[in-house]
Formats: sequence, structure tokens, C-alpha cells
Amino acid sequence: MPVRHHRPGRGGGRRVPAVLAVALATGAVATVLTGCGAADMTRQASPYAAAQGAKTVTLSVQSWVGAQANTAVASYLLEHELGYRVDTVQVDEVPAWDALSQGRVDAILEDWGHPEQEKRYVQEKKTITPGGELGVTGHIGWFVPTYFAEEHPDVTDWKNLDKYADRLRTGESRGKGQLMDGSPSYVTNDKALVKNLSLDFEVVFAGSEAAQITQMKQFAKEHKPFLTYWYKPQWLFERVPMTEVKLPEYQEGCDADPEKVACAYPHTPLRKYLNTRFAGSGGTAAAFLKKFHWTVEEQNEVALMIAEEKLPPEQAAKKWVERNEQVWKPWVR
Repeated sequence: MPVRHHRPGRGGGRRVPAVLAVALATGAVATVLTGCGAADMTRQASPYAAAQGAKTVTLSVQSWVGAQANTAVASYLLEHELGYRVDTVQVDEVPAWDALSQGRVDAILEDWGHPEQEKRYVQEKKTITPGGELGVTGHIGWFVPTYFAEEHPDVTDWKNLDKYADRLRTGESRGKGQLMDGSPSYVTNDKALVKNLSLDFEVVFAGSEAAQITQMKQFAKEHKPFLTYWYKPQWLFERVPMTEVKLPEYQEGCDADPEKVACAYPHTPLRKYLNTRFAGSGGTAAAFLKKFHWTVEEQNEVALMIAEEKLPPEQAAKKWVERNEQVWKPWVR
């Protein structure tokens, strides 16, 4: 998952994932999950967004699998329980706010915190309306595999990382220890952190969330140490247990200057946002999306089916819906 800061707004480093990451991570093509053909919201509007007098909803879906799990379940219930036609389109985090403000999508179900966008569109223009919390708290951090942390407990304090730089060196890290990040399109604090904490490490980008997962799985299979930027919630913790490295404590405003950041990433309650016109006239669909609220465990259950079991999102959502009627019934009332 995860600006997910500035994404991960995530107070400190945002995650703005690449458009193809979900397709790579899940084996699916980055097209609409339901509805007609592919839609790239950076170039065009969905034909269903803001449709007058029609039971249609257009949802933005970000490129990490946790966000895809949200949208899959919401889409399934909107279609099968409430009778809506649903279109889902993949768009990066910041462009999604623009699309939402313009009515090209009706809702974003997992935002990691974009204070600049919130000020512009929610407070000033009032074209976007908060839709409540998703129920999941997001957090970015640096992680090592738990097997390495158990063998070397002091590695979980950033002050001791240089002691292990040689163990964490790779062919891409230019003689330093490697801090693995995902896509270069993610906006993180990691380069600033390495510099400002005077660490003997090099940030190396895997290329995408999917490529990062592949590398971590391979390291784990070979029982090799690694240090990586990663985030919660994320289903991979179920397959590769990881332990967070303690960075200097996060305090409000410590990440205000991207060049001077020297603190940990914050914990961010993930939120939903609706187009303001849709929030007022979207009827049952808008009410449902405001009520949509689940746990990390529930999200990970669906994400794991998509990413590991390779189920199409709709099938994963169907399985979850069939097993969890007590959870979603209040959403559709």
C-alpha cells in the first residue's frame, strides 16, 4: 500500500504509486474492474461519473492492492445489493483529487493524507466532501525481516544501521547499504532521511510495488537480510514477517520541510472522500460509501486473495461478502 503523506501527506512521505502497479502485482490488466473498457483518468472522464438520473457510480482505485480490495468489495455490494452500475478507474493519488473535484469520479475510498489538496478542494472550493474514515490506519516505515531482527536485535534502532551496512549492500547500492524503495513515482522522505541522519545507505528503487514484493520474497526465501521502505496495512506481512526500524520520533510538523526531514513517518487514519455534488445527490450509493468501514484484517483478507491466490477482484469480493454478511449488512441499510 501504501504520498501511502504528502502519501502517504502521510505526514511525511507520500506514496504516489505507479499506474501499473496493481496490474503487475496481481496479474490483472489495469482496466476498469467492472463496466466497459479501460479508462485512464489522467486523460479522460468515465462515461458514468456524475451521470444524471442514472444508477451509476464511478470509483477511483489506486494502484496498491489494499486500495483495490476496498474498491472490489464496494463495487460488488453496490452492484449486487443496491443495483448500481459501477465503473472503477485507476488513477494516481494527486490526479485522483482533481478528477474527484471535477466530477470525473464520484469517490476515493483510501486517501493517506494530502493536506494541500484537502485545503484546496474541501475547505476552499468545497467541491469535495469528506466521506468519513475507512477504519484502517496507515503507516510507512523502514522494515527488516523479522528473522534478521531476531538474530541482531539492535538493528531495529536506526542508530545501529551503519553497523550492518556491509550486510545490506547490493550491486545497485554503490558500495553502501541498500534501502529499498518501490516505484520512483512514490514521493517519500527516504533520501532526506538517509542524508539528514548521516547513514551509510543508498536508496534504491525496485521499480514498482510488485517488483519490491518480488525482491523481498526472494530475499526471504534465501534468508538474506534487507532494509526496505514499506507500509501497513499490507498483506505481505502475512507471508514475510517484518519488524520496523525505530526512526527518530514523529512530531507534528517535523516533516514540513522535505529537505530537512529527520523523523519517522506518522500514523495516518485513512479517509474516504466524495465529490460534493455526488455526496448530496448520490442517494443510496453515497450513503453506502459513507458507511463503508472495515478493519485492517478484513482488508488484508481480500487483498491476500487478489495478490497471492490470484483471484480476480470481483471473485475475491464475492468470497468475502459471502463470509461476512454481519459486517456489510449495516452498510446497505
